[in-house]
Amino acid sequence: METSKPTMAQRAEILTQALPYIQKYYNKIVVVKYGGNAMINEELKEAVMGDIVLLSLIGVKVVLVHGGGPEITEMLGKIGKKSEFVDGLRVTDKETVDIVQMVLAGKVNKNLVNLLQSKGGKAIGLCGIDGHMIEAKKADERLGFVGDITKVNVSPILDVLEKGYIPVISTVGYDNDNNVYNINADTVAARIAGELKAESLISMTDTVGLCYDKDDPSTLISKVLVSEAPKLIRDGVISGGMIPKINCCIEAIRRGVRKVFIIDGRIPHSILIETLTDEGIGTMFVSGNKL
Repeated sequence: METSKPTMAQRAEILTQALPYIQKYYNKIVVVKYGGNAMINEELKEAVMGDIVLLSLIGVKVVLVHGGGPEITEMLGKIGKKSEFVDGLRVTDKETVDIVQMVLAGKVNKNLVNLLQSKGGKAIGLCGIDGHMIEAKKADERLGFVGDITKVNVSPILDVLEKGYIPVISTVGYDNDNNVYNINADTVAARIAGELKAESLISMTDTVGLCYDKDDPSTLISKVLVSEAPKLIRDGVISGGMIPKINCCIEAIRRGVRKVFIIDGRIPHSILIETLTDEGIGTMFVSGNKL
């Protein structure tokens, strides 16, 4: 069944409804953690990049933090290297971390910059090594060059934002012995958002958000107070791979981010729905009892 296109009056009404949200986010920093299916599906990728450019053009200071696990796995396969994982984290030996750096800071990062610019945006690609942005140390000897963040310098990000560009950040870090580390994108996005005291952090995932029953989207929890998270973990509502993701959300709030959203990146324009409408989608994390 065909759906009729909105009339000019309906379009104007939509824009009018968005005005309070545009005003709320004007000149504020929003960090978007980009990953999952929205990064693989070309149609969704186009929509996400278009949304980010739109937000940038209406005065939102968007910082895009991205991973690239599937692309890394693909490149390792091309050189005949099998991917190994421990507790869901990629074992990263010296050869693998060279591939990670090449794929994340090179191919993936520059492709995203190019796509943003093709949509009319202004973007500059950065990685955690640039400007000594992300200092790290080994997280676990079993994992090789997988890093835990020890220090973040947001000056390069602020400089790029000040010039009107969208910073596109790949999640590799460094140490003072010239080692390079592969760092989890959720961790990087949360830490950067906290250091920037961002208005919000939006984490794009392949789920509708946090649900009381993970197999039933109708049980979506639309708002979670940070103080409620430990009980939700004890009750098994937050479990498995969702635990580290939620811990990153909590970390961001505790470091000064006002709101953190986990949204379904499989839904076209999910970023705009979350930021510029009453309805919103996904799960919002906040501290205290009031928004």
